[in-house]
Amino acid sequence: MKSTILQTLVLLTGSLAHAALDPDKALSIGIILFPGFQPLDVIGPLDVFAGASGQQNMTISFIWKTTGPVSSIGPPRLFPGTPNPKLLPSIYPRLPVSVVATHTFADAPPLDVLLVPGGIGNRFLNDTGDTSMEDFVAARYPSLQYLLSVCTGAATLAKSGVLRGRRATTNKAAWAWATSFGEGVQWTPSARWTEDGNVWTSSGVSAGIDMTYAFVRALLGDAVAKATINGIEYTPHVDREWDPYSVVFNVSGGPLLPSSLVCGTTARWHEVDNYCVSSQVTGANTTRPLGDCVGPAGYSFDCSGSLQ
Repeated sequence: MKSTILQTLVLLTGSLAHAALDPDKALSIGIILFPGFQPLDVIGPLDVFAGASGQQNMTISFIWKTTGPVSSIGPPRLFPGTPNPKLLPSIYPRLPVSVVATHTFADAPPLDVLLVPGGIGNRFLNDTGDTSMEDFVAARYPSLQYLLSVCTGAATLAKSGVLRGRRATTNKAAWAWATSFGEGVQWTPSARWTEDGNVWTSSGVSAGIDMTYAFVRALLGDAVAKATINGIEYTPHVDREWDPYSVVFNVSGGPLLPSSLVCGTTARWHEVDNYCVSSQVTGANTTRPLGDCVGPAGYSFDCSGSLQ
């Protein structure tokens, strides 16, 4: 009941209330793995959660179809298609990184937070018609407090149906592929990350750290978030609406939605078959400078890098 009430509050306010968390009750976090996951999609957010766990009791579960080591190098695609002209072949990883899955989709514990990473391996799963990840997301979403995705993990969320009627973003180099899934998704090309109710999605790879910093800040407050991010000596991007890689990779706005789904005002509601989105987004914002001014969290600085 407590989880249902908190989830309802999140959907109504569109934000998190860190005061609602009980520091003595473990926050149960699950991270999905699959062969061919992107290592930083998992390890980046995990390090932020680990740093914050000194202030909030947390447990972590790594979830895949089977327990045991899961490699970041997946099987070759059955239908590789045309190589992505935006990426050099040399950037595709050959060095395997393994993370141990502690649970399966069948025996994963109750979760408060579920994070879905991206990686080239999710294309193989799509090629073979493997829906195990999106089936798990769809089944667990009603009992989650928060659902997060990094990079092309948003494609899994879209296929599961939970992004219907919501704003979302994803990896900019893989934009066309990832945004081809789901119905009624308001894909937002210039966003570094999005928050829509209790669903958070981030852009590619390192953007997952920015999103997780913002998530921890909303969940546990400024002091914990700033101490955590400064502890790993990472300077976060804090403007969720701006990702310069949307310009670097020249992304479009994603599939256009039927005009009947675009609201006449900013009002929007989430019901099974009765929703609308606030606006159409036609492409990356090319009017902004590509550079972003970042620095240590909690400190004043100018864009020359000097502390004030």
